[in-house]
Amino acid sequence: MSAKNLDNHNRWRNRQVAFRLSPEEADLLDTYVLLSGLTKQDYITRRLLCREVIVQGNPRVYKALRNECAAVLTELQRIEAGGGVDGELLDTIRQIAAIMDGMRGD
Repeated sequence: MSAKNLDNHNRWRNRQVAFRLSPEEADLLDTYVLLSGLTKQDYITRRLLCREVIVQGNPRVYKALRNECAAVLTELQRIEAGGGVDGELLDTIRQIAAIMDGMRGD
């Protein structure tokens, strides 16, 4: 059994919450987590408790933004060639735009 650990606010985190996602929802959640720079647990907890998710710039976030921007560019080129726009791409673009807008304010 693993050792018990307190979180940053001196609380025991020993309750588990589980839920199911579709593959598309899981991919979108993973993208948002990568772009936030937080752990998946911290990201989900903040979103569920309606707390603000503040992105702290670091090399990992920069790399995730670069990779997502490259993926968006590839999708936009596919769309220009006659493909359709899917909702996940629009959600990802909105998330990247919000992060970039927040970085501009700093």
